[in-house]
Amino acid sequence: MTGVIESRNPATGELVDRCPISSPESAVAAAVKALPGWRATPAPRRADVLYRAAELLKSRKSDLGRLVTREMGKVLVEARGDVQEAIDMALYMAGEGRRMGGQTVPSELPHKFAMSLREPVGVVAVITPWNFPIAVPSWKILPALVLGNTVVWKPSSDTPVCAREFAAIFHEAGLPEGVLNLVIGRGSDSGANLVRHPEVNLVTFTGSNEAGHKVAMLAAETGKRYALEMGGKNAILVLEDANLPLAVDGILWSAFGTSGQRCTAASRVIVHRAVRAELTQLLLDRIGRLRLGNGLDPSTDVGPVINAAALKKIEDYVRIGVEEGARPLTGGERYVDGDCRNGFFFKPTLFDNVLPEMRIAREEIFGPVTCLLEAQNLEHAIAINNGSAYGLVSAIYTRDINCAFTAMRELNTGIVYINAGTIGSEVQLPFGGTRGTGNGSREAGQAALDTFSEWKTVYVDYSGRLQRAQIDADTVTSNEESP
Repeated sequence: MTGVIESRNPATGELVDRCPISSPESAVAAAVKALPGWRATPAPRRADVLYRAAELLKSRKSDLGRLVTREMGKVLVEARGDVQEAIDMALYMAGEGRRMGGQTVPSELPHKFAMSLREPVGVVAVITPWNFPIAVPSWKILPALVLGNTVVWKPSSDTPVCAREFAAIFHEAGLPEGVLNLVIGRGSDSGANLVRHPEVNLVTFTGSNEAGHKVAMLAAETGKRYALEMGGKNAILVLEDANLPLAVDGILWSAFGTSGQRCTAASRVIVHRAVRAELTQLLLDRIGRLRLGNGLDPSTDVGPVINAAALKKIEDYVRIGVEEGARPLTGGERYVDGDCRNGFFFKPTLFDNVLPEMRIAREEIFGPVTCLLEAQNLEHAIAINNGSAYGLVSAIYTRDINCAFTAMRELNTGIVYINAGTIGSEVQLPFGGTRGTGNGSREAGQAALDTFSEWKTVYVDYSGRLQRAQIDADTVTSNEESP
């Protein structure tokens, strides 16, 4: 394949670098060739590579953070957090090299041993988005590698330079040739070819619902496994007894962090009617002080969105919200002042008069826009939250322990926060959602091991005779002699 992809800074339009387009077929061939040797490498030795990668990531955290900001726009403190999450995941998954447990259980027959163990799936296709160009790939690549799989990674065409630098770290850490293979290209062609490839055993994807459904259909055509992490329409519930200043902190961080470009972003605020007016004023006061600009500037609170298409989509949703009868209390338009005139900036936007059936309350906008919805009580707030087609994250602010535990039980999302915003997951616990957010798979924590491995059950019969499970068990006596 020929051609290059140009990566440009969404805050300034400046060229970051050019990356040559590469072939999915060649990458899969290399992964297939490398699989037997990597699979046969003892897991503790595979883990050593991850430990070395973690150390390299630590030493380059500052430079990688600046690259993340330059290529996708998030403010520098968040960009460094993006890299830190990869460091955390590398250390966590490296630990699995000596802890990759199965089960040993008693057999129902004498002189028989029963156990299960994990085996690699094979060649794993990894397709990742631009909003977390280091962290999200680490959630997929690191567990896949430590379990003995080989990987073909197709990153977003918006962040190829971050992907190139991240992949280079693994090779510097000692990963054998062909174990991790990078494919640079457009999702509509190279991604689809990768999903269809008959020698790919598993596809793991993070991105939009539209693209995820296409991945599922293409993977199903060849009978391969797939793990999908897709959209969210996440809500923060604010009850009448909430600590409102704390809730405002959480809402601002969750709604406008990464310019709202997170699958975990809080695009709905479901507030009890008794505190709606007060919360609204507190939010307006704080939103008005947010500073837009280049993420490399330490004084910037909100950076750009990723590109012109994203900017237009956000504008379209604001127009739709107004047409439906919602009212933007602040924001609602592009920001083109000063140094931001050459970038893709949108003012942080707060909608009022929003009803659950409105499109802006149901559909993922993926920008710095959040909506206020009024609830009569806890039950009503939970019903509004659960009425979404998505089920990734929900959060609740309350000082009532009974309300908190009721919410923990009743909120139908994969992740629930109590007195915190909707963003801030940690690598040692599962990440993923219910309903339209995915297909039931989970990333991070021990759950990630199930995505990237097969279970093998092993029975060892040392009785010296035929023993039939379920049939002969009733005839077994405790004092039966050994052979």
